[in-house]
This record gives sequence, C-alpha cells and structure tokens, in this order.
Amino acid sequence: MTELSNQQTLSPATLDDRSATLARLAAEAADERKGSDIVLLKVGDVTVLADYFVMVTGYSKVQVRAVARSIEEKIEETMNRRPIRSEGLAEGSWVVEDYGDVIVHIMMPQEREYYGLESFWGHAARVPFAEF
Repeated sequence: MTELSNQQTLSPATLDDRSATLARLAAEAADERKGSDIVLLKVGDVTVLADYFVMVTGYSKVQVRAVARSIEEKIEETMNRRPIRSEGLAEGSWVVEDYGDVIVHIMMPQEREYYGLESFWGHAARVPFAEF
C-alpha cells in the first residue's frame, strides 16, 4: 500500500481507481486540445513502470506542447498533482509526462509510428478512450 502525504493509506483497488482517474483526465485534456488517436494502455499487469500509459498524437510541435500543458493544468487543478518528471517540451516532437502511476506520451505522428509503443506494449490491455 502507498501512504499519501496526508497520512491516508489507500488500498490497491483505490490506487487503481486513482490511476484510472488520472489516465482519464489526461485523455480528456488531450481531447480538449484536439489531440488525436488517444490510446490508454493498462500496463500495470505487465510491468511495474506504471499502471497506465496514455498515448496521444499532436500534429505540430505547438500542438504537442499545448496538449502537454493542458494535461498538466487539468491534473493539477483536479487532483492536485504535478508530474514527477516532464521531458521533451523544448523539442516538442515527443513530450513525456511521468506521474508515477500514469505515464503520458504526446508525440508527433513520425515519432509515434517510428517507436511503435502500442506494438511494444501490445500485451497490455487496451482501454478504449470512449469507455472512460
């Protein structure tokens, strides 16, 4: 179990609910900024890296950065959380926001196709964005 700063202890089920909520918020924020091909992978059953990966395509560096900022703002406003680490904002072709239990990848189409994260993590359950 994980202990929060307010001394509240969460059960594994509650942690998964919180992770799912964070992933859903990231996907919603990306959708609001017209991010496309939004994919949520429930990777917690196949790796200890995170519970969910959220992948989004942006069609320009400006859009990739806007989606990343929108996600940060929505999650901070709603869940009072900031990413543990954020990489790639300066370049803008692939931004990674690491929230610990959820890792968000916002990529230009070329990077998304080249690295093929969905294929690499193909053994993880794919959660359609519409189900959230």
